[in-house]
Amino acid sequence: MATDAFSPRTDALLDRAAAMCEARNVRLTGLRRQVLGLILESPNPTGAYDLLERLRERRGPSAPPTVYRALEFLRENGLVHRLERLSAFVGCVEAHGHLHGHPAQFLICRTCGRVTELEDHDLAHALADAAKKVGFTISGATVEAEGLCADCR
Repeated sequence: MATDAFSPRTDALLDRAAAMCEARNVRLTGLRRQVLGLILESPNPTGAYDLLERLRERRGPSAPPTVYRALEFLRENGLVHRLERLSAFVGCVEAHGHLHGHPAQFLICRTCGRVTELEDHDLAHALADAAKKVGFTISGATVEAEGLCADCR
């Protein structure tokens, strides 16, 4: 089995995530920390079954509900986003870490799979204003746009 070690950058982000959880009176358990670390270490969005396989390499036998429960906790606490289009997860510890989410937009490169997260409040306000015009109140929104990144263009 592989070691639990992550890069220094990821370890620092995990420590930040643990502090954010502590401030909210919730616990970033060892398993949750490991799942978040695997997501943060990945260069691309990571699916639940990929996480499960990587977790098995590190911890031994693990069942899918184990990963799904950890992912749900991480989502509820604003530490990861789920990209519906890709059915995969990306970390959200560096700049954000909001308890109940935040306006997020994702640019997904259809060639290399790189995902860039934006937090454009003007775009979020424009969406909320458009919804309001038709009598709809948005409680949360994630925008996913597909195209080509600068490197793949």
